[in-house]
This record gives sequence, structure tokens and C-alpha cells, in this order.
Amino acid sequence: MRSHLLNDTTAEHYRRSVTEGVERVAAKLATTARPFTGITVDALAPAIERIDLDRPLHDTTAALDELEDVYLRDAIYFHHPRYLAHLNCPVVIPAVLGEAVLSAVNSSLDTWDQSAGGTLIERKLIDWTAARIGLGDAADGVFTSGGTQSNLQALLLAREEAKTRDLATLRVLTSEVSHFSVQKSAKLLGLGPDAVVSIPVDHDKRMQTVALARELARCAEDGQVPMAVVATAGSTDFGSIDPLPEIAELCAQYGVWMHVDAAYGCGLLASLKHRDRIDGIEHADSVTVDYHKSFFQPVSSSAVLVRDAATLRHATYHAEYLNPRRMVTERIPNQVDKSLQTTRRFDALKLWMTLRVMGADGIGRLFDEVCDLAQGGWQLLAADPRFDVVVEPSLSTLVFRYVPAAVTDPASIDRANLYARKALFASGDAVVAGTKVAGRHYLKFTLLNPETTTADITAVLDLIAGHAEQYLGESLERAS
Repeated sequence: MRSHLLNDTTAEHYRRSVTEGVERVAAKLATTARPFTGITVDALAPAIERIDLDRPLHDTTAALDELEDVYLRDAIYFHHPRYLAHLNCPVVIPAVLGEAVLSAVNSSLDTWDQSAGGTLIERKLIDWTAARIGLGDAADGVFTSGGTQSNLQALLLAREEAKTRDLATLRVLTSEVSHFSVQKSAKLLGLGPDAVVSIPVDHDKRMQTVALARELARCAEDGQVPMAVVATAGSTDFGSIDPLPEIAELCAQYGVWMHVDAAYGCGLLASLKHRDRIDGIEHADSVTVDYHKSFFQPVSSSAVLVRDAATLRHATYHAEYLNPRRMVTERIPNQVDKSLQTTRRFDALKLWMTLRVMGADGIGRLFDEVCDLAQGGWQLLAADPRFDVVVEPSLSTLVFRYVPAAVTDPASIDRANLYARKALFASGDAVVAGTKVAGRHYLKFTLLNPETTTADITAVLDLIAGHAEQYLGESLERAS
């Protein structure tokens, strides 16, 4: 079994095995005609259940053949131009190369003596991102597993910086369309069930600053302590961007921590055309970025950035076996001193390779393309009487629903849209997402693939309308 350990004597085995795996994936990418096969849970589960994990195959080729049957054949492929569902991006090749390197070397980014150059590369990327945001010379941060962890850590720091230790009085103010991780974080941080205060949004799904000001004043009058305002730069449902400059002014006025969840909108940091859409982010006390959304990186690749590096001390614990306190005075850079995680992958290498091969402008051009594509998609939807589109996109998301002229019952229209989404998924021809707006079912395109075209959007809209019309026609027949 030692022949499977990666070391100096097995380098050729490693090369052959990885090459064979890469060739399998490359073949799938080259021949994938649809984003999904449409296979059901009931159809796929038995094939996996039949596998006896206590009886290994002892052969890489056989294992890859088996993997073809239980995973590769039926995987959902985000690189396909008609995958239009969630915040999943196609990935750039330099990042995939970085993934291969970091997995093989297997550095752990918790301490210097486990990562060395990896530590400095991650720190360099944090400084680069903080500079792009405009946080100032005292800024710092750390890579995380994703936006949920980044938001959690930011709110932990905000809680510790708050002017009271009475958790029952703490409040987090955020828009009604912000990410659910705000509520989850509040619960994990021991805050009360009423701690998260939902601020209404305007027609464009942006936080209403008049309502935020009113709520901040009410908190002051009622003896509650707003520990943070969470502004969203790219909401999951609509891609909407809250009015960051105005929110920053209110946070400064009331002395409240300002966190910007830019997990989605962080791609604008590299944009050559639309960077001004997140003006005001430079006033934040903390920022969440997800490179694995709009920087076209493989999962996972995320970070939390802070204006004042000293606030990261709230996540610092020292252990004699890992990062004893003396290492601070010895200026040994241990990233675990900043992180909620201990063992942690060298995910920063993927972004490093991307920047060194493509440059920030290369990333920015790709993100600008999908933002421009969304604008074209919005124009198509706005001109198509079959659909109701909710809001003009700020990023690359379109929320809409099929609205047949002959049907006026909202519940029937809901069912038709739900059916269309499920039927489309089952066909494998395209994958779209769904959400609710004002209690009604809507469909959603999240456009993160520069290879997607307006022709793809038109074709998928026609498929949706066809499925919905089929459902309504069959419903009419059943009713008669």
C-alpha cells in the first residue's frame, strides 16, 4: 500500500494517475452537450449504494471507470453556457493548475512551519485585495472557506468591538434580501432571536437608508446596541447593491461597525467598466469577498478583510503545541492567529496563479462580460410579453416569471413556473434557479459564464414558456 503514498519514489505513479484523471475530465468537458443529464435521485442512488467501500478495486483505471458511472457522467457542469442557476462560475485554467499543485503539496496554512511561502503568498493576496477595496494601510484579513464563514467572522469581530457585553441588547441591521448567513451567524454568536433587524428595500431591492436611519434612532431610544450594519454588495436573489456611501455615513454617525457582504459583487474590484457600482465599500470595517463566485475560482476561495488589523485579535488563541505566544514577539507569521479555522488549505494559490497568468484586468473583463450579458437579458425579458422581470440588474442576475395572458390566477401561474423549472431540470437542457418575490414563485438566471450568449438566454426562455404552456394546457384538460 505504500506505493500509493505520494513521495519521491512514487512520482511517476502520481504523474500517470493524475494524467489519466485529467484526460477523463477533459474528455467530458469537450463532449458535454447539456449542463445535466436529468438523472433522478432514485435512478442514481442504487449505483452508489451497490459499491462496497471495503472491497477496493486496486486499479486506478477501474476506479475512474466506476467514477464515470457514479459521478462524471451525471455531474452538473457549470462550464456549460446553459447552466444559469446559482452563483457557480466556470473556472479559469490557471486556478485549476493551482488547485492541482496545492493538493499535491498539501500545505496547511495555519502556521509558518507548515506553509512558509504559502503564508506569504496568502498575505500578499490579502494586501492586494484590501488595496483594491481601499481599506487603508492598517488593513488585514485571512482566507476562509466561503462567504458564510467570512460573514460569521466579521460579525464576531463586530460583537467583540461593541460597546456592551449584554448580548440581549445587541442588534444586527441588514436588508430584507441579505444572505441567510447573517441570521445563522447571529445564532452562532449567542445573540437573541430578535437580534437581526430586517430593513426594507426599495423597488431596486436596495436597502432603504431612510428606514435604516429610523431603525438606528429607535435602537438608541430603546437602549439597544446596533453592533453592525450589514450592507450587501450583490444580493443572492437580485444581485442588488445597497447604497454604500449613505450607509457608511449613518454608521459613522452612530458609531456602528459597517460590514459589506460583497461575496458576489467582489468581481467589481477587478472591473474595467463598472467599479463605481461599489463606491463606498472603502468605508467598511470589514468586507466579505468570494473569489469562487465572480473571480472564476474553484471552490473554495474566499476571504474576510478588515480595516483595522488589530480587530483580528478577537479570533486569536495561542496553543503551546501550535502557535505559542512567544512567536508573536519573534515575528513568526502564523495565519491561525487570524482564522476561525486551524488546518486550512492553501486556497490562495489558485488566485495567485490566476493573477500571475491572466492579471486582474483579465478577470475584470470576464466579469464585465457577464454583467453586460445580464443587461441584454433584461432588455429581452422587458420586451417579451410572456414574462415579468422584477428589476434591472446591477450585476448579472435576472429574476422573472412566465405570465400567460390567458391566465389570471396567481396560484396557477406559480404552479406553471414551478413545473417549468422542474421539467427543464429533468430534461437536462438547461438549469435555472427559483425564488419567491412578494410570496409568488419566480425563476432566476444567475449569469456567470462569459460563454453564455443572448441566443442561449432566448432559447432557455422559449423552453421555459413551452414547459409552462404544456402544464397549463394539461391542467385545463384535467379541469374539463
